[in-house]
Amino acid sequence: MHNAHTSTRHSEPEDIFRGRSSRVYDRATRWLLRGLYRRIAEDIADSAPDRATVLDVGTGPGHLVTSIARLRPDLDLIGVDLSPDMIAQAEQNLRPYGTRATARTADAADLPFADSSIGLIVSSYSLHHWDNPGAVVPELGRVLAPGGRLYIYDWRNAPFTKVDEAAREHGVLTGRPHRRTLIRTGTPVQPHVVRHVMTNPE
Repeated sequence: MHNAHTSTRHSEPEDIFRGRSSRVYDRATRWLLRGLYRRIAEDIADSAPDRATVLDVGTGPGHLVTSIARLRPDLDLIGVDLSPDMIAQAEQNLRPYGTRATARTADAADLPFADSSIGLIVSSYSLHHWDNPGAVVPELGRVLAPGGRLYIYDWRNAPFTKVDEAAREHGVLTGRPHRRTLIRTGTPVQPHVVRHVMTNPE
């Protein structure tokens, strides 16, 4: 479903996320998953600190970022994705929001951000694409500010337990007990999604 093009190695993105396929994907998800993006954006809009930097990992064509931008004009929004073609689509979609909503190519296991520089991280339908959650999780914990939250949305069978194990192993995202819930999206093609919330220690 969602973009999710993250990797723990510098490999080529899947064909569906390249070239003309990325443009078709952009148009399809824009309409089919509007309700899903809106539901997730509401979560993030309610939770993000004032004037925070919010990072969308596996942003694809940037539809979640645009949904958040409409609700929270005070936020600095950044989308990252492994696919240059998806980032090109995201840049077009984010253009109306100027410098407060940007996108860039990046590997989730090697993010180009300073320690503790991100106020909140969100990732939707990306986890099941991660080659090695054990490499991604400590990197997310590194860039996330103390007390910052990570919101992961994905299928029920996505490897959430591997994320929890990596967090314990590396001592990140252990600030509060992890919360995993099944929520309604209002989207017929994807009526439910698992929401997994983790918090960095203060």
